[in-house]
Amino acid sequence: MSTFTPAPLDRDATFYVAGHRGLVGSAIVRRLEAAGFTRIVGRTSAELDLKNRDDVFAYVAELKPRYLVLAAAKVGGILANSTYPVDFLSDNLRIQTNVLDAALAHEVERVMFLGSSCIYPKLAPQPIREDSLLTGHLEPTNDAYAIAKIAGIINVQAVRRQYGLPWISAMPTNLYGPNDNFSPQGSHVLPALIRRYDEAARSGAAEVTNWGTGSPRREFLHADDMADAVLHLMEHYDGPEQVNVGTGTDVTIREIAETIGRVVGFTGETHWDTSKPDGTPQKLLDVSKLASAGWTAKIGLEEGLDRTVRWYRDNVDRLRG
Repeated sequence: MSTFTPAPLDRDATFYVAGHRGLVGSAIVRRLEAAGFTRIVGRTSAELDLKNRDDVFAYVAELKPRYLVLAAAKVGGILANSTYPVDFLSDNLRIQTNVLDAALAHEVERVMFLGSSCIYPKLAPQPIREDSLLTGHLEPTNDAYAIAKIAGIINVQAVRRQYGLPWISAMPTNLYGPNDNFSPQGSHVLPALIRRYDEAARSGAAEVTNWGTGSPRREFLHADDMADAVLHLMEHYDGPEQVNVGTGTDVTIREIAETIGRVVGFTGETHWDTSKPDGTPQKLLDVSKLASAGWTAKIGLEEGLDRTVRWYRDNVDRLRG
């Protein structure tokens, strides 16, 4: 068993952030830089294809990181997940297995695996506790992605059991912030709404149409809060069970759409295409385990949305195409 005692991480040790350009990974890099880490390392997908096992092993062998956060993943919203389930299953399983196997082969001391709240059953009791994992059927629109993430959790638990390494997992709720995916085809609900309402406001459109009924409830956490929680857990938590990371509060999709419309200055009407799927009716995480580890979210939704919209508008030209 692990004899590891949670403590401040060595600021001068090599810290590999897999997926350092993405929404979560870039936020983690910013947080680590602010905390004084001096050897934060990452590779773009063009520099290192994490689906290529030999290349991943060679890179980790050369790098010899002491700490590793696995934030790299193929991600998307309902449309992408339901259209390309094979890609979401295969790509994520390969990324996770390659990185975690390479980390094990080179005895990386502290690994944080990041999943998603979609790992929990579609009809799990709300708010969702960590022990709801594997107690019911998944939401069918993203079951392939969820199965891959569940496999990652089991991988971490297996390493703890077989090798005694103090690896941990965290399951964030819906995240948003700088460097999110704002593409019309591949984005999650919040960045998709930001883009839709911003474009409508700019063009003077009279209406916006969203998928579903607007009634599902969702919890949203700013990526900078998530990054802060990751560092906190790596320094204060050691256990086999994944830790939920969220705010502990939720809003309806209709409410979030209205808030985004207000933030971007949209003055038209919003319509709902009820022929489109809603997805899971509610997905609120129980964050009591996280709170007992000494961490709570700090960035309010209105503040976080305002910051995210400003970032989107500053980068919208780069994001097109």
